[in-house]
Amino acid sequence: MKILHTADWHLGKLVHGIHMTEDQTKVLDQIMELIIRKEPDVLIIAGDLYDRSVPPREAVELLNQVFTRICTEIGIPVLAISGNHDSPDRLGFGASLFRSRQLYLHTSLEQAFIPVTLEDKDGPINFHLIPYFEPAQVREYFQEEEIQTHHQAMEKVIDTIRDSMDPDERHIIVAHTFAAGGMESDSEERLTMIGGSPYVDASLFIDFDYTALGHLHRPQKIMKDTIRYSGSIMKYSFSEANHQKSVTMVNMNASGSCEIDQIPLTPDRDMKSVKGYFQEIMEEKVISRTEDYLQVELLDDGQILDPVSKLRTLFPNILRLERKQYLLGLSIKDREKIQKKQEMNHEQLFQAFYKQIKQEELPDDRSNYIHEVITSLMKEEREK
Repeated sequence: MKILHTADWHLGKLVHGIHMTEDQTKVLDQIMELIIRKEPDVLIIAGDLYDRSVPPREAVELLNQVFTRICTEIGIPVLAISGNHDSPDRLGFGASLFRSRQLYLHTSLEQAFIPVTLEDKDGPINFHLIPYFEPAQVREYFQEEEIQTHHQAMEKVIDTIRDSMDPDERHIIVAHTFAAGGMESDSEERLTMIGGSPYVDASLFIDFDYTALGHLHRPQKIMKDTIRYSGSIMKYSFSEANHQKSVTMVNMNASGSCEIDQIPLTPDRDMKSVKGYFQEIMEEKVISRTEDYLQVELLDDGQILDPVSKLRTLFPNILRLERKQYLLGLSIKDREKIQKKQEMNHEQLFQAFYKQIKQEELPDDRSNYIHEVITSLMKEEREK
């Protein structure tokens, strides 16, 4: 069976105030052409179809067009799960009707234990679709208070799936999670730090024939070739400027062994980081004029009158302009402090601020309160 593994479409995404819908449409057209050319037997979308719980109308229309084309015109099954950016209720609406068109949308924990079974000439392949969940959901579902962390929750879910598996059949896991050892980028919303860690150990997936992961935006394998993130379909932050976006084609044989091929995606407008002196950039010595999305770092130490407007005559899609010369006067220790703070999540930043002001660590009861407030605010932001 040929399986096309994708994830993290993030339809409706805003990057520095720019709607990505037009660019996403072009990339999804590439994926449609790829499906027609390569003829996979099934398409997997491992979560974060949308970028927020209440997606804009254009994003909903785009996803509807893609699903309609794949399920009615091309005619292959689509297996998708909700990610941490999706609203399970909204994404799962009408899912029981969609199944008649081979569109399988799993958005609830209960559905993780009901595999979708497809057959090829060698027999059945069981797809276990695990939507994103918080540890509290698993704790309540199983009524086991000891489940506190993301790892413990995923371990319980995987053990339950494994108990009902036929060892003589092939099995694929589809999940939206943060496997320990994976490389992050700035465009991923960090998962809750329940139990002090958002990670799950990739060894949980070691016994499955293939594990199709979503959440991390860099294409990568974890532990072994068959535990993989396909990565996002586009670059959504300048930390991804050096990524090669792709989708993953998996060809599974009768024994469950996989041949894996990463197929690159090429956007109309790339995302690039540029560094140089203003005059050299204007003279196109650093980069030729382009409509790519740019982050520009100017090395000049003197005043420049309205550099953005001037640069946009050649580079209309400059999204960010920086001047970092002030860092040159800082010690190595100070630079390391700045870099460390840039890598902190919201809760860690507040804890550092509290310690700086109060000269003591944030107490556990206040830490729990801050966690609840931040989680609530992030949920509200996603739903805007």
